[in-house]
Amino acid sequence: MIKLIVCTIGASLSINVYSQNTIDAILESYKKDKDLQHATYSFCVLEAQTGKTVKEYNSEIALIPASTMKIMTTSAALGILGKDYTYKTNFYTFTKTDSISGTSTNNLLIKGSGDPSFKSSYFYNSDGDFFNPILEKIKAKNIKKINGSIIADVSYFNNTIPSTWIWGDIGNYFGAGANGLSFRDNKFSIFYNSGALNTSAELESISPNYFAKKMTIQSNVISAGTEDDAFVFGDPNGYNRKVTGTIPPNKTHYEVEAEMPEPALYFAHQLQSELQKNNLATADVKLLTIEQNTLKGNEQLVYTHQSPKLEKIVYYTNIKSNNHYAESLLNTIGAAKSKKQGTTSNGIDAAKNYWESRGVDVSGLHMADGSGLSRANTITTKIQATVLSKIYRDSLMYPAFNASLPVAGKNGSMTNLCKGTFAENNMRAKTGYINRARGYCGYVKTKSGKELAFSVLFNNYDCSPKEMKLKIEKLLVALVDL
Repeated sequence: MIKLIVCTIGASLSINVYSQNTIDAILESYKKDKDLQHATYSFCVLEAQTGKTVKEYNSEIALIPASTMKIMTTSAALGILGKDYTYKTNFYTFTKTDSISGTSTNNLLIKGSGDPSFKSSYFYNSDGDFFNPILEKIKAKNIKKINGSIIADVSYFNNTIPSTWIWGDIGNYFGAGANGLSFRDNKFSIFYNSGALNTSAELESISPNYFAKKMTIQSNVISAGTEDDAFVFGDPNGYNRKVTGTIPPNKTHYEVEAEMPEPALYFAHQLQSELQKNNLATADVKLLTIEQNTLKGNEQLVYTHQSPKLEKIVYYTNIKSNNHYAESLLNTIGAAKSKKQGTTSNGIDAAKNYWESRGVDVSGLHMADGSGLSRANTITTKIQATVLSKIYRDSLMYPAFNASLPVAGKNGSMTNLCKGTFAENNMRAKTGYINRARGYCGYVKTKSGKELAFSVLFNNYDCSPKEMKLKIEKLLVALVDL
């Protein structure tokens, strides 16, 4: 996923034209389409209840799935962890005595659990909603004022982005990876004021203010176009960013979102500020992050922050196509299955082993991440459709997974697809798009009442993303006649 591209169906693609197209006729039109002369494409349609093949084309060809890869990650997370799983972030206090001076300090240690929803905008409307329970519990414990260190332990994950993510992605909000202690969706905002067409946009401000004080921005953003087409470049944990591209002309306070460096350190800063306001910490507290487990056994557990249930986290992972959430889930199942630190590698092993244990032939699956942002990912439509069929037959997993899929003509990335056709409101699908790769996979109820599981992937087409979307839409609409 690079930038969300939203388009409407042109008048030329009327309902009557849709109804005249069969799968075979559409496939023949693809074969004659000059825009697809160099493309590779595949689809697989199965009866959801039986797994029986209904229709397929090139279903054993491995293609780049883009964000449809998220179905592998989110379903494996539901299967391995269970829909009611919650992340637990523990807060400990401990006293440390200097061996030379004999001076004692009171310290606070926060042990991250990889929770991607930690102060996420999907779940918290204000700082008070998030911080007040922490403050109240510390007050209730009669903890002495924190005057030593606030330590954020991020050791649950190895805190590296997938090695195959490209430089053009990793500085942007959608390039935020997993972290042992994430905070505020691991992103910050850069605001611009744009002027007349083809003039330079003015960098107005950076939010939160914490980053305005630390961040150096080199900006070359032009006022042009109708979409956010500005891209942020920079080391994930560095404080230098370069922003290039375009934003629409004549806008004020126009937001460009970027990946946040060191989210755990920012959290420690915010926590110290809240504690100080409540006379629970001094102004000279040291803020630290650590990447190894330092629990020694003498700490006092004072508060456990519990995340929403996994089914809600999966919902936002798929409905919003959130890469940060997907990578966090992948690292989480890696830690759960290996009993070691969560990594991209052991997360991939966990996902593949899970579906192999459920009878899926994963020989055509090559995962490089959990979100689909990497161009090194490949999968077959047969694998995706088979996984979807098995989910459909799993009474524990299916309700939560199905609820996370955007509905055609209604919400998420399917809002503007299949409008005015039988597929509207009868198709639920995860969508995916990166450069020259687009896909859809999910479920559709046919006119005869059958439930089908399907996957459609297109790679290396020569037309625009908008045009490719419309070409695939014909195929999606025709699925209801199978």
